[in-house]
Amino acid sequence: MSAAGGTRAIVAALAANLAIAVAKFVAFAFSGASSMLAEGVHSLADSGNQFLLLVGGKRAKREATPQHPFGYGRERYVYAFLVSIILFSVGGVFAVYQGYEKLKNPHEMEHWYWPVGVLVFAIVAESFSFRTAVKESNVSRGQKSWKQFVRHAKAPELPVVLLEDLGALAGLILALGAVGLTAATGDSVWDGIGTILIGVLLVLIAIVLAIETKSLLLGESAGAEEVRKIEAAVVDGDVVTRVIHMRTLHLGPEELLVAAKIAVRHDDTAGEVAAAIDAAEARIREAVPIARAIYLEPDIYSDSEAARGADAEAAPGGPAPQEADH
Repeated sequence: MSAAGGTRAIVAALAANLAIAVAKFVAFAFSGASSMLAEGVHSLADSGNQFLLLVGGKRAKREATPQHPFGYGRERYVYAFLVSIILFSVGGVFAVYQGYEKLKNPHEMEHWYWPVGVLVFAIVAESFSFRTAVKESNVSRGQKSWKQFVRHAKAPELPVVLLEDLGALAGLILALGAVGLTAATGDSVWDGIGTILIGVLLVLIAIVLAIETKSLLLGESAGAEEVRKIEAAVVDGDVVTRVIHMRTLHLGPEELLVAAKIAVRHDDTAGEVAAAIDAAEARIREAVPIARAIYLEPDIYSDSEAARGADAEAAPGGPAPQEADH
């Protein structure tokens, strides 16, 4: 995902949610519909979330320091995880509470046309935001399904915006149905039920986001295709004869750490080995440009050494498999 593409989607979502939040609060003030209050808080929470994503993207660009020698790229994952917490607490739990209160203390909804008009406007605005997120995601999604894209994306911004916008559209439809049934029947119980359903929807989306982002926070390896490219680039068939074992780790969406033990011939000189390592690093960066930090350790190949590397990968608590599935 390009940084510019992610930023465009975030800004589009932020602008839409701010406008929608104001409209929903106005509709709540005139109608007293609790589903509108829940939706207003939802849009306000989404606006805060998009602001957090923008802040996280900016802070992740800071230069490396002695205390953080690999930079701040993974800070984007921290802010994405905060988004899931806010969506769960401010959006989901608040909506469920409001719906419960409406069921306990029902009161008549006034001026039903206010929430209906605002919800129609919100659906149109949110659709434009969702369309932008889909368009930007298609650039980096390739042949992956949407489920694969959300689960395997190393950059968190677009999956977060996609799920937020999808949840927002679904919530708006639920709110429109609740307001419509309340206006048609005169029974405000429908408004309370719709509010609770909106809250449950937001909680479920927040849980999915938290699970996906947690995996990124813990550290994920490169994808299988990138691993194949790196392994092919390391071996020159002359000095470097094979990869004994290798570890990869995303330091951020666009930065990859590569550490490998490589086999060299026992009669090569130190100068030849050093030159071969430099050449291998250049080939790796050409094959996988996001491979920024590369550490190659030369060794003489033995079956026991290769087995130790394989055992370390398979051990509980060891490195993650090369095809990460968050």
